[in-house]
Amino acid sequence: MQQRVRLGISSCLLGNAVRWNAGHKLDRFLTDTLGQFVDYVPVCPEVEAGFGIPRESFRLVGDPQNPRLMTFKTKMDHTDRMLRWAAKRVKELEKEDLCGFIFKSDSPSSGMIRVKVYTEKGMPEKKGIGMFARAFMEHFPLIPAEDDGRLHDPKIRENFIERIFTLQRWRQTIAGAKSMSGLVDFHTDHKLQLMAHNQSLSRDMGALVARSSSMNRQVLFKSYEELLLRNLKSRATARRNSNALQHMGPCDDPTIRVSVETEPDRHVITVADKGRGIPSEDLERIFEVFHSKGGKSRETQSTGIGLAIVRKIAEIHGGTAWAESAPGQGARFHVSLPRS
Repeated sequence: MQQRVRLGISSCLLGNAVRWNAGHKLDRFLTDTLGQFVDYVPVCPEVEAGFGIPRESFRLVGDPQNPRLMTFKTKMDHTDRMLRWAAKRVKELEKEDLCGFIFKSDSPSSGMIRVKVYTEKGMPEKKGIGMFARAFMEHFPLIPAEDDGRLHDPKIRENFIERIFTLQRWRQTIAGAKSMSGLVDFHTDHKLQLMAHNQSLSRDMGALVARSSSMNRQVLFKSYEELLLRNLKSRATARRNSNALQHMGPCDDPTIRVSVETEPDRHVITVADKGRGIPSEDLERIFEVFHSKGGKSRETQSTGIGLAIVRKIAEIHGGTAWAESAPGQGARFHVSLPRS
């Protein structure tokens, strides 16, 4: 059974009224779109560390590499209290099997980059990291982490989503007995994806798999996971994608055609190829998360959630998505959106 991805998240982004002013920072993309495919583990450092709602606001003060957490008006220092709580909380999160974390940007406790740190003269410098965010990223250095602000960037969002779902597939591959065949299958399934991100690390991973029979199994799987997460952190580019496509093997007609038709009540966008096609019984199931057509064959294993997200976005806008195909005759993917 496919398990849902588990993500840590700053609680206020889910609409929970936990901020200093008893407000929230609800993010509809995180709740309504990505939330369809993941389970969230909410964390609010200030509330969980024992500060009330509402409360005096905090800010970071001093050295950006080792700041103090101070209340804004009364200048009370709560650094030690927050650090003790954070050290305990990250240990607890080890049990949650998280595939990533989404932090609240600019927060003195949860901001992951460019958080304001105030100098002795009261001047802000955007050089800090929130205290809990720093503790989390130091404790889980390879787990994908982003903040709500950065996820508004389509390229960063795409990379983050790809990383968390690939990590989930890896963990399912090694759940229970860590088999060499499982490692080989996983690497074969994801070889082109890895090449599109970082060719050098992809070669290192291939070399690691090639000598797997002579390695300690625990060392092998740990090393592979580290390389996997480092690889995916590098963003895919058009040039790297082009290189990966050249390794796909011969194809009679590699052309992909995109067209748009305007009907009286809707626009229909169609993407068509001339590949091997899709059996009719799978045309609906391919819109499920990680649907595998025909079992665990490497020829049919799904490697993403793209179609599921496409349909969900279309439905949010009052449209839908569907596919048409037959074996050996290519496939056509349609998205319809209302004209009004």
